[in-house]
Amino acid sequence: MSIAVCPGSFDPITVGHLDIISRTAKLFDQVIVVVMINRKKPSGVFTPEERVDFIRRSTADISNVTVDFYDGLLAEYVEKKGAVAIVKGLRVLSDYEDEFKQALTNKKLAENVETIFMVTDTQYMFLSSSVVKEVCSFGGDISDFVPAQIKDDIVKRLRER
Repeated sequence: MSIAVCPGSFDPITVGHLDIISRTAKLFDQVIVVVMINRKKPSGVFTPEERVDFIRRSTADISNVTVDFYDGLLAEYVEKKGAVAIVKGLRVLSDYEDEFKQALTNKKLAENVETIFMVTDTQYMFLSSSVVKEVCSFGGDISDFVPAQIKDDIVKRLRER
């Protein structure tokens, strides 16, 4: 069985993330979407538990996707799960440099695991969790940016702030 891991902070998950996850699910027997803490970013708006819940609800119709949380080295997690690949989405060229460095590090730490870069659909190239948070916090409509199953939860939290 081929297992892929799609890691990210997902604060919150967007339709762009969901696009990468669903396309990955067509290529592998099992996909584990793992919420991780990005120490380069300020603490998130949503707790790890909320992010896991959002992703579970958003991927409920994709039978070979499971969701998890891990606060450690990605390479360690991937090996522990028996995965053969890490799948990372790329939106724009500037994403590539940091992702490339991470891929090289992960290859050094887990030599039997490959990193696969999947280019996002052009309609999502502008979209990020940061865009969702900014637009929503100013009262903008995020209906086209996040899965419908979680939109109200996101709006409620971001407009409370």
